Amino acid sequence: MSTSLYGRVVQINVNPRGGVPKYAVPSAEITLNGVLGDKQRDHRYHGGIDRAVSLYALERIDALRAEGHPIGPGTTGENVTLAGIDWARLKIGAHLLIGEWVELELTGFAVPCSTISDSFRNGEFKRIAEKLHPGWSRFYARVRAEGIVRTDDRVMVTL
Repeated sequence: MSTSLYGRVVQINVNPRGGVPKYAVPSAEITLNGVLGDKQRDHRYHGGIDRAVSLYALERIDALRAEGHPIGPGTTGENVTLAGIDWARLKIGAHLLIGEWVELELTGFAVPCSTISDSFRNGEFKRIAEKLHPGWSRFYARVRAEGIVRTDDRVMVTL
């Protein structure tokens, strides 16, 4: 039996030049290959079918800010910032239905690297490494159904 969680899209983030930070846009088209208008600089570690979209939780960002880190939505490279979802309950294989059409499947944890060090006090980017701090990582997802994602879209997660 599956369990559902509900949340919403807080921010959609892209960088047409690649890298971080990613900048807020009101909506974006999600395709099998990722978010239109966004570019990845290093395809060995980012992008591709199984890492088409990166996701992170506003609640995690807020908690990290409370620890003194200068992080914000999009600064660690996530394409979609979500709120209202119990991030610690998410697992690889979960499906996210966003808005009316878009469906994503979580495929893995996004391993942090030094390019996001400006988002962390003293460059402590490993603060969001899944192996060191379980439940604090960003997720990668493959696209199961393409479409437009908008700020404030409803998100339903099926575990």
